[in-house]
Amino acid sequence: MLIGEVARRSGVSARMLRHYESLGLVRPSGRTGSGYREYSGEDIRRIFQIESLRSLGLSLRDIGRALDDPGFTPSALVGDLIRRTRERIAAETELLTRLCRIHAADPDGWEDVLQVVALLQALGSKSADARQRAALSSADEVPVEALVEAALREREPNVAGALRWALARSGDGGPALLARALGSPVAAVRERAVRTLAEIPGDEATEQLRKALAHPDVVVRGHAALTLGTRGGADAVPTLIDMIVEGRNDTDAADALSALAGDTATADEIATGLVHRLAHGTTRAPARGRLTQALADIPGTKASRALVELSHDADRAVALTATYLLQLRDAR
Repeated sequence: MLIGEVARRSGVSARMLRHYESLGLVRPSGRTGSGYREYSGEDIRRIFQIESLRSLGLSLRDIGRALDDPGFTPSALVGDLIRRTRERIAAETELLTRLCRIHAADPDGWEDVLQVVALLQALGSKSADARQRAALSSADEVPVEALVEAALREREPNVAGALRWALARSGDGGPALLARALGSPVAAVRERAVRTLAEIPGDEATEQLRKALAHPDVVVRGHAALTLGTRGGADAVPTLIDMIVEGRNDTDAADALSALAGDTATADEIATGLVHRLAHGTTRAPARGRLTQALADIPGTKASRALVELSHDADRAVALTATYLLQLRDAR
């Protein structure tokens, strides 16, 4: 079969076939009387083998080794191809993400594009100062997705604070993205997400925090409850009481309960919850002491009656604490 016919049947151009021959990858088995290259069935089979290996991303040099070296093993080469392909995909994905963020910023001209690119690069800088400056100047210029991503990976407290500030002023979209990050398998990412969510005002962020009260991560639940407490969310009361029992940020939790106890109904609900946990047989002595102290700033007769009963508690430490708290209440 002559080179033109081989090119038509194989889809490999005559020019490429000549290139293969110059590299020694394919050697036509014969020549016609006029000196034209003549390919045998075995030659054509080798051409298809070359094309198959090219489709995997192998270089022509590696293809020659694979076809001609009897001792050649593909595992190492294929492993290297996998590594290089993953690197290429990661690079392309990063480029796509950057382009999408520039597009989301809706730049009016190339100066705007360059400004967004500079801020995105600064947010990924190794310098904490550069990241902080970029965060403080990016609330209106960088897409919220980029700010969320930066906030979730940031370990420097000052920079993290600046990013939370930027997200609080960045408009819509942030709470949903941060809520999605609460499902991360990395505990540090979940904590950064809920801490950032806690600093975003508005109903959307508050609703996401309410959902976080049922999160399996106690840290996420705790941050959500403390924030909801400051926002008047009475649904945070059970989690805040759990925090007091477990000794996790118990002082802050007691303060949040006090802030929530602004009306009689909520104050009585809180007092009932605290008394219930005090009466629970599995609640240990240190936790009973913390629960008693938490009753101090809960107004209303229900909390007062609970303290009177606790002043006669079998646990002397609890009884003394309740007695002291009653004296303070009487002095007010």
